[in-house]
Amino acid sequence: MDPAESIPHHRLPGAPIPSVPGVDDSVLPVEPRPIGATSVWQPPAAYAGRPRRHPWEIPVLVIAVLAALGAYAAVITFVALGAISEFLLIPLALPILVFLGRGVGYASIRANAVQITPTQFPDAFRIVVEASARYGMEFVPDAYVMNGNGQLNAFASGHGFRRYVVVYSDLFEVGGAARSPEALEFVIGHEIGHIAAGHTSYWRQLLSSLIMSLPIFGSLLSRAQEYTADNYGYYSRPDGAAPMIGALSSGKYLLSAVDFDQFADRAVHERGFFIWVVNLLASHPILTWRAAALRDRTRSGAILFRPRWFVRGTGSGNVAAVPAPHPPASVAAGSLPNGLSETGTY
Repeated sequence: MDPAESIPHHRLPGAPIPSVPGVDDSVLPVEPRPIGATSVWQPPAAYAGRPRRHPWEIPVLVIAVLAALGAYAAVITFVALGAISEFLLIPLALPILVFLGRGVGYASIRANAVQITPTQFPDAFRIVVEASARYGMEFVPDAYVMNGNGQLNAFASGHGFRRYVVVYSDLFEVGGAARSPEALEFVIGHEIGHIAAGHTSYWRQLLSSLIMSLPIFGSLLSRAQEYTADNYGYYSRPDGAAPMIGALSSGKYLLSAVDFDQFADRAVHERGFFIWVVNLLASHPILTWRAAALRDRTRSGAILFRPRWFVRGTGSGNVAAVPAPHPPASVAAGSLPNGLSETGTY
């Protein structure tokens, strides 16, 4: 094998997008990028290659769909027997309510948000196009920027055959030259991942609406879907994972000051019943667990129980176990003034 073939490459401006289904990456024009003499290539870890669904997503979704179909069958049976009440009419109207809600939501975005186009926010438009191609989609979803009023957020949804992504302005600012365009690319890839994975379809939202309204089961499905979307975001921009966690945890101004490994280690350090409850009720994976999942791409993200191992990345999403570090806030005995001691949190 020619040694030059083992040298990593990066895409030249204007070249086709790599990692797109049906495109042979070996024929793309590339420019050599030197590597260190001690660098060792590793195959991508299980969750560092093409996006995979979280293993909990489909089983929980199947339960949700079966529960919804069972509920509708029960409602129709009661109505057929003459037991009509306002409580039974609401489920029957749910298909119309979901349709109207999606339509109004999409119209509100179209009427008030700024659309991302080739001439307006062109860098963001490029990210949307590249992610759509990389995920094997047949279309480019609409994308918008709207005033976030200080919130860091983004979401994906749809109406009819249309799909769209909305990025709040404060999160979009993370993509400014002074901050982290990598984080913005990860977030947009994450949101388009929701579309590519089918999370925004009308029928999916309708049939999962029953379980999504339940505190524990709904959040369980939501967390699995968020981990799936993170797999898409990671596939688009692996180096955007750390600044994305930094932005969500400490804000757009301090994101670069966050020690990603220390933050992810706290997924193991921080334990207890109430940590478990907070995660159980959360619609998104709690950030320390999410950081741990983005660092360790050899396994799926933790859904119910905290990660158990301290690891460090070794490349391509692979990790190696390391000795348990001291809790991040720990200090040497006797180093605090006035006889102060640590709280003993750990």
